[in-house]
Amino acid sequence: CAKFIDYLAGVYRELGFDDFEIRFATRPEKRVGSDESWDYVEGALESAIKAVGRDYTLEPGDGAFYGPKIEYSLKDCLGRVWQCGTMQVDFFMPERLDISYVGEDGDRHRPVMLHRAVLGSFERFIGILLENHAGELPLWLAPTQAVLMNITDSQADYIEKLGAELALEGFRVQADLRNEKVGYKIRQHTLAKVPYLLVAGDKEMAANQIALRTQAGDDLGVMDVSELKSRLASEVALLGRKPE
Repeated sequence: CAKFIDYLAGVYRELGFDDFEIRFATRPEKRVGSDESWDYVEGALESAIKAVGRDYTLEPGDGAFYGPKIEYSLKDCLGRVWQCGTMQVDFFMPERLDISYVGEDGDRHRPVMLHRAVLGSFERFIGILLENHAGELPLWLAPTQAVLMNITDSQADYIEKLGAELALEGFRVQADLRNEKVGYKIRQHTLAKVPYLLVAGDKEMAANQIALRTQAGDDLGVMDVSELKSRLASEVALLGRKPE
């Protein structure tokens, strides 16, 4: 349980949540199992929370009928609290399933089941994640990491070739070859919160380069394709994620 708390903290931190609350829910009035079992498991859970040095709030009587639980609630950038992860201890289901294992003493013992949830409802968590980042997901997490755009039809083949190269490197990219003004395409993809916007005209094509803009509107100038790949790879690596 202590290892799971540390693991959970790492996952939330990678996703942009630096703060979460812990609630410890103990035995309800109607429950299964002996008081001795509840004493043992509640003591173990409380020890796990203390072992990682985290504060917690006690919620007497809010546990499940089959065992106590720890609830993990995220705090987003607006200070709102969302209950997501859980760790529930269950000594009821192993009894019903008649599960046993052979211990070091050679005898059979009844295990305790742990129910773990890191994100809770996946769809709900996606909503929380998008709101916390205001749609501006970090590069490693963004569904589309970069969009490549041509200025005229003469650069279409170059854009497609560069897009294929980046995709081969593992980056999630799209090519926008529509017969539209480049300013219009930039605005559209800026509103779509794409982290990087890559533009090529005849000059960039001739030099095997690309003009780079960020979603925030920063113009990073023109760079070689090799430099672009290094930049994207470095940014993803800094966030602990390799391109997939």
